[in-house]
Amino acid sequence: MAILSQDANVSFEKQERENSSHIMLFAPWYYGHHPTYLGHLIRYWEQQQRPGTLSIVVMPTFLAKHEDVVNLAAQQKCQTVKFVSMTQEEQVWLESARPNFVKAFVQYQLIVRYARKLGATQGLLMHFDSCQIPLVLGLRLPCPFYGVYFTPTLHYSQLSNYSPTKKERRQHLRERIFLSRLFAHRQFKKLFCLDPHAVEFINRQFDGSPKVVHMPDPVEKMLPAEKSVCDLKIKLGIESDRKVLLAFGILADQRKGTRQLLEALHLLEPELCKKICILLVGEPFPEGQATVESWLANVRQSLPVQVITQFGYISESEVPQYFQLSDVVMAPYQKHPGMSGIVLLAAAARKPILSSNYGLMGELVKQYGLGIAVDTTDRAEIARGLTRLTSEPLTDLCSPKGMTDFTELNSPQKFASAIFETIYEDA
Repeated sequence: MAILSQDANVSFEKQERENSSHIMLFAPWYYGHHPTYLGHLIRYWEQQQRPGTLSIVVMPTFLAKHEDVVNLAAQQKCQTVKFVSMTQEEQVWLESARPNFVKAFVQYQLIVRYARKLGATQGLLMHFDSCQIPLVLGLRLPCPFYGVYFTPTLHYSQLSNYSPTKKERRQHLRERIFLSRLFAHRQFKKLFCLDPHAVEFINRQFDGSPKVVHMPDPVEKMLPAEKSVCDLKIKLGIESDRKVLLAFGILADQRKGTRQLLEALHLLEPELCKKICILLVGEPFPEGQATVESWLANVRQSLPVQVITQFGYISESEVPQYFQLSDVVMAPYQKHPGMSGIVLLAAAARKPILSSNYGLMGELVKQYGLGIAVDTTDRAEIARGLTRLTSEPLTDLCSPKGMTDFTELNSPQKFASAIFETIYEDA
């Protein structure tokens, strides 16, 4: 009769736990980077043939707007990935909840409801920032949980170009208290974070144990066909002698700095304006489109800048075309904490970026030579950055090697591996 060693027993038990694991991804939001993240996780799961089951809880709107991502789960051979839709009533409940404090508790109730319904053995909260308060207060879940933490700022005093206000100091203290309470939660496992500086700082501050794990921000090195880019440029009606300045995303969001960017155009020399095409792409919400158009009215009437808008959802396959046809990518965020996928997309397309010099975004732009980082709360600073980007050789303003290095550090493979390998190591 064969007798298994203690190590073999431990290995067998771990394999059994992995085979019976049921990971629930709670991913309620259907805009921004969330659909792209889910697509990368599904592909990695399929490629690695991970044991267990992966259930992704989303709003009904996600299923309607992102069929390409949903189809990835339907097409996989192992059939262990499935999308689970909330009800229409639950979506309305969550979207209408105000203020954010209340919305956090609505999310908590939905997380508990679906974790129980699915029999989840682990939960991954894909936007921990928006649902953290109940967990910080110690409320329990049906299973251990991980979270993706997007906006840590308590370490910003370690970064350059940062002089905290009283409000920001209070926020740092709040974060420290929240994290200390979260780390004491019996069901808490780990946080995933896009900011490597935050990971190092937080782990060092809280007894050095790896409570926070660095998660790369995934970007694919996609080079669209030259003809498709030319066709898109013709379709949009971009004049051939103009440099294209691309602003991409939910443009009416005040933190994006679209209004400040447009106001800065009035500070440019008229001759420079004649060489510029502002291309605004994204903004899926009709009320946001109306807001952006109101900001554009004065620009259209008084400046010789060409302005083109392309409102609505842009499919994942189309996004690289817009970045490839641009000459410069604009990210004039207003004191935005955390990362932005725009920085990654610009680097992957080898296009220089005009970025805020605040926090992580500014640090990365300078560290890797991705473009120009300025104080984007100052319209004159934005105007000076625009002047440089439209007048100086672009090769003098960015580092092709830095862009390559930055892109390779943030591959989809490394992103998905950081998440799933951590969860399975803890099993």
